[in-house]
Amino acid sequence: MMFKRIFLFVLTNILVMVSVSIILSVLGVGNYLTASGIDYQSLMVFCLVWGFVGSGISLLLSKFMAKRMMGVEIVDERSQYGDLVRKVHLLAKQAGIEKMPEVGVYHSPEVNAFATGPTKNNALVAVSTGLLQQMNTEEVEGVLAHEVAHVANGDMVTMALVQGVVNAFVMFFARVAAFALSQAMSGDRDDDRPVTSGMGYHLTVMVCEILFSFLGMFVVAYVSRMREYRADQGGAKYAGKHKMVAALRRLQQKIDMVDDSQDAMKAMKISSKKGFMNFLSTHPSLEDRIAALERSY
Repeated sequence: MMFKRIFLFVLTNILVMVSVSIILSVLGVGNYLTASGIDYQSLMVFCLVWGFVGSGISLLLSKFMAKRMMGVEIVDERSQYGDLVRKVHLLAKQAGIEKMPEVGVYHSPEVNAFATGPTKNNALVAVSTGLLQQMNTEEVEGVLAHEVAHVANGDMVTMALVQGVVNAFVMFFARVAAFALSQAMSGDRDDDRPVTSGMGYHLTVMVCEILFSFLGMFVVAYVSRMREYRADQGGAKYAGKHKMVAALRRLQQKIDMVDDSQDAMKAMKISSKKGFMNFLSTHPSLEDRIAALERSY
């Protein structure tokens, strides 16, 4: 399983690099450094291409990656999970989704479910066997309604766009800051080499990207938390408030049965973080979600 994850990670990055190289070559903006300094227009296009192509490819591959990395088995109405499939499709019709999502089950003791896919008409709703074993029918329906609401709201596309914008600005400001710092530090040099030709410039870019990426995580996490509240509202609308609240309360009781050890899958997992760390969490605490849902009715 570990080697499969490594292979998929490497393959995704190769696809990103090849795609970006082709696009930059077509646009002719690969070289944003000139003799007089930075061509900011070329730099912004360069960063936007890198930022959006990366998040775009991740979005397009999201269903494929989820199936392979988490071992999701697609089920249909003829399987032992026929009731699950029918319930997802009924909720999807209530939400106005035209093409029914694929429904999957993955074998894990954790209590978790997630939705992914490039568009709301090309989505996957998956649940763990642990969730099906630990929850009753009404609680499962509340969870499914929440995931269907994610699909109906287009949250997967929203998060890809937000991540793309953040990636682009991180790259842009990291290079601008590194160039400014390199110029300031090269004031006493006697040679005429460009300030961007040395290892120091590239190391500064890396350090700045790490710093700005950390700051960007707060933005991405905030938007993700807001989509969770919105999906809870949608879940209450499609399944009923009492089912949505019951599902959240059961998840609260079983929070220790959520595996968040896979960094690539953390956005699909429930969070129990509190205090400052909650600002970096993709999900609000279950206590906050229950309180927000109860306040809204």
